[in-house]
Amino acid sequence: MPYNGASNGSGGGGGGGASGGGATIVVSEGPQNKKIRTGVQQPGENDVHMHARSTQQQNQQQALMNKSNDDLRRKRPETTRPNHILLFTIINPFYPITVDVLHKICNPHGQVLRIVIFKKNGVQAMVEFDSLDAATRARENLNGADIYAGCCTLKIDYAKPEKLNVYKNEPDTSWDYTLSTEPPLLGPGTAFPPFGAPEYHPTTPENWKGAAIHPTGLMKEPTGVVPGRNAPVAFTPQGQAQGGVMMVYGLDHDTSNTDKLFNLVCLYGNVARIKFLKTKEGTAMVQMGDSVAVERCVQHLNNIPVGTGGKIQIAFSKQNFLSEVINPFLLPDHTPSFKEYTGSKNNRFLSPAQASKNRIQPPSKILHFFNTPPGLTEDQLIGIFNIKDVPATSVRLFPLKTERSSSGLIEFPNISQAVLAIMKCNHLPIEGKGTKFPFIMKLCFSSSKSMNGAWNNATSEGMIEKENDVDSKVDIYN
Repeated sequence: MPYNGASNGSGGGGGGGASGGGATIVVSEGPQNKKIRTGVQQPGENDVHMHARSTQQQNQQQALMNKSNDDLRRKRPETTRPNHILLFTIINPFYPITVDVLHKICNPHGQVLRIVIFKKNGVQAMVEFDSLDAATRARENLNGADIYAGCCTLKIDYAKPEKLNVYKNEPDTSWDYTLSTEPPLLGPGTAFPPFGAPEYHPTTPENWKGAAIHPTGLMKEPTGVVPGRNAPVAFTPQGQAQGGVMMVYGLDHDTSNTDKLFNLVCLYGNVARIKFLKTKEGTAMVQMGDSVAVERCVQHLNNIPVGTGGKIQIAFSKQNFLSEVINPFLLPDHTPSFKEYTGSKNNRFLSPAQASKNRIQPPSKILHFFNTPPGLTEDQLIGIFNIKDVPATSVRLFPLKTERSSSGLIEFPNISQAVLAIMKCNHLPIEGKGTKFPFIMKLCFSSSKSMNGAWNNATSEGMIEKENDVDSKVDIYN
């Protein structure tokens, strides 16, 4: 009876005695090595040999198991030990994250000593507390919460450093509260001028349930932005299948840039960030305020012609948000390939009232222009578009409803030229007589297919300027 290496010595001896001296014995001397031994053995020798080989096999198997366990222990990632310094990762950072924002949400849970913000991999920060208990308390209460409703979600882990080094107090990057306890609030002079100081909401069972998505944020949206900044729809919650990022293909590599793309897609929703891809020429990613805005762009702008022979395609992206690019490469026109638009006043859906005035229209060859100087003539306007190499066929000015600005209609030979005109001339600064700042001309697609039909709809379309001319003398590029 052949021995398979799995039975004990007595079983093996019994098999050997029964088979006689000429038995063939299969011996397993390791998991990957088997040998066949043949020969004539004296009766009674099998017990000794089998027991020795079985013991040897067991020793080898035990050694292999010990080695495997040692390897697993070496490869197993070390769990970061609890520390008084926490690592904050801010997911979907739609609003600016400053030391003041982090201090306001962390301070109720313990004394904050130092804060350092870095943006190498998205937006991250380290917060040093005065004790381990304070850090643990902050992590348990803040992990998974939204700083602002629907965005700026916190992922908090223990950090490895024992102390943070702050070389200079900067409101946007770092602060040492042991030296100074009063960093400047968000406002003019910081990275995002339109935003004011945020208001803090203490963490309570009502506004934090310990879930990944919260109905309200830890803080109100920054002042200077009306709540519901992308009204009438809200932000895309984290974890939802579809985010607010879209892919744009087919852009002219030599002439396209972030501002031109913003001028087009801002007609369908707020724009947060735009990034051109270096490895795919003519391709860009756009983070809109929410997935509804992306759906509008896909519905109205996908496969539309642009200029002469061009066509763009728009599709949903798998990403939920775009991370900030610290050192973007330059496009052929020497402009940065990445730009932030969260603070731009040219976003047209910043309040429910403003959003309701915007008409979501598909591209047409007739454009509605508004927020232009009150003394602007038709010839002057045609000249402006000629300079931008998008000549118009006709212009009609609406009767002035106010001395503050003018508006009207402008027609192009076809839709592709009208789309190109939007990209090149939307938000174009135009100097006015006796004004310190230029007027920012705004364009949108008209709902009419002919100039006569558009003229008949002038009253309803002209309502748009009432909501949007409030920033008529503000420079576009903040």
